Amino acid sequence: QVQLVESGGGSVQAGGSLRLSCAASSGYTSSTYYMAWFRQAPGKEREGVASIDRNGWSTYADSVKGRFTISQDNAKNTLYLQMNSLKPEDTAMYYCAARRGYLIASRSFLAPFYEYWGQGTQVTVSI
Repeated sequence: QVQLVESGGGSVQAGGSLRLSCAASSGYTSSTYYMAWFRQAPGKEREGVASIDRNGWSTYADSVKGRFTISQDNAKNTLYLQMNSLKPEDTAMYYCAARRGYLIASRSFLAPFYEYWGQGTQVTVSI
């Protein structure tokens, strides 16, 4: 069983930056798991934001390309999401997700393919 704990959310003005962290409990190894960040705004479906595989290959939603960067620190078992040039439409609850084994890119933003989820961290971007 893997436990994921997100942190780093908060309130910022448009154009600002935040870095989200997702700490994974023991039992997680980056060589085993495929990781991703999702977000969900009120009244909207959960959507994939960024994903990263065991080799460090990352994918991004079109809405965040060039602004967000996903990365992982294997020694700390921690996943990050650096968010720059934030916009009000980035306001949402952000979730860290993990699964065992590889996942093809076309499925990397489909929530049902992920086995483990964190509790979420709120990001609010104001004008």
